[in-house]
Amino acid sequence: MIPNSFQYKKASSVSEALSMMDDDSQILGGGHSLIPAMKLRLNSPETLIDISKIDSIRGIKLNEKSISIGAGTTHAEIAASDILAEHAPMFVQAASEIGDIQVRNVGTIGGSMAHADPAADWPAVLVASDAQVIIQSSEGSREVDIDQFFTGFYGTALQRGEIITSIRVPLTAGNRHSAYAKFKQPASRFAIVGCAVAADMDGTTVNEIRIGMTGLSESAFRVTSAESALKGQALSEASINGLDGDVTEGTSVMYDHYASVKYRTHLGRVFMKRALKKLL
Repeated sequence: MIPNSFQYKKASSVSEALSMMDDDSQILGGGHSLIPAMKLRLNSPETLIDISKIDSIRGIKLNEKSISIGAGTTHAEIAASDILAEHAPMFVQAASEIGDIQVRNVGTIGGSMAHADPAADWPAVLVASDAQVIIQSSEGSREVDIDQFFTGFYGTALQRGEIITSIRVPLTAGNRHSAYAKFKQPASRFAIVGCAVAADMDGTTVNEIRIGMTGLSESAFRVTSAESALKGQALSEASINGLDGDVTEGTSVMYDHYASVKYRTHLGRVFMKRALKKLL
């Protein structure tokens, strides 16, 4: 459990961090994903570039049409946010269930996104929220739609020399009426299965809905079959309980010593319904 030797550099700004980056460097945010991987020698960067003290990529700001969450914002800050509690409560619900208090106080949303653990909570929430990811490089910034950000097993749309600086969450009726539910691994509190839902409702009728799932497959995905089944229908115990279709969307379901393919698929259906029932 001892990592290979490395150099440590601390950046005071995003531009300084970008100037320090090369092919053998790694960005250090909270470190709760990267450091364990280094200790197991699954990741051995020659240089760590610490961005944890860059104020410009921290904080939660309410804008006219969106909420901006800095990539360096900790899980604890998100869990305590009145802005998100009002406008996107699934963020608060998910953040409050991540790890333990030590992890929540240091770990960051941007670090979790860049690591893209298939059992992480944020991917499902972000997919359900229809967020935009703001990415910075030495050549400028670009925006990536969340549906294109997570690309596979620990894979993202991030390229060499890029840093996530913020996440833009739209101020929509769906995000204001949202929820998250998960079946957690009892030691790590990672999601064996997690589901986030955001529903734009007219009374009890579903106008639009986004359902994000994590833990089932190599990366987060939307359950479009359930979205289609609920659209235009009244959201009720009966309509939710009647969702018996395939929640895997044709993806390859993961299995391990915690859950078989069959059990994980069953949990996906159960926790999708639990997340939806939180909206009632």
